[in-house]
Amino acid sequence: MKRLMLRFSPGFLLLAAVSMLANVAHAESEVFLCVDQNGVKEYKNTGDTKGCKRVSLPPLTVTSSSKPVREGGSVSKPAASTPSDFPKVDNGTQKTRDNDRRQILQDELSKEQQRLADLKKDYNDGTPERQGNEKNYAKYQDRVASMKEDISRSEKNIDALNRELSNLK
Repeated sequence: MKRLMLRFSPGFLLLAAVSMLANVAHAESEVFLCVDQNGVKEYKNTGDTKGCKRVSLPPLTVTSSSKPVREGGSVSKPAASTPSDFPKVDNGTQKTRDNDRRQILQDELSKEQQRLADLKKDYNDGTPERQGNEKNYAKYQDRVASMKEDISRSEKNIDALNRELSNLK
């Protein structure tokens, strides 16, 4: 009885092993929620720093898009249709809901504008006062960078709230 022996180059075997491990690692990667000393939350794929806890997430489901594409490359939107058994709301109730939504958005906008004003005051044009625990200049720079990110995020939130308010009837 003869044996069939296949020979593969070491490079091929290494490439095959790495690609299999990459797929397994990608499919089963862990997620950690890390909170730093300033209370800033960050999601990471490693939990090797202080303040990190593993997060259990549901499995991810990926579906392909079924939107038809026109000749020019743009995606055509399917015609919107309401099912016959979809609940109907009278105009008065809908108007009340719209007014409640507008009020909630305006309240959120006011809070976010106040938060931005406080952040900018503390930021002091990029030179906030040093705190007692910031004898190390790198800690101070980290806090200044974090403050700048918070200001940017707050400005984006204000823009989004203004867009939502402008979309209301």
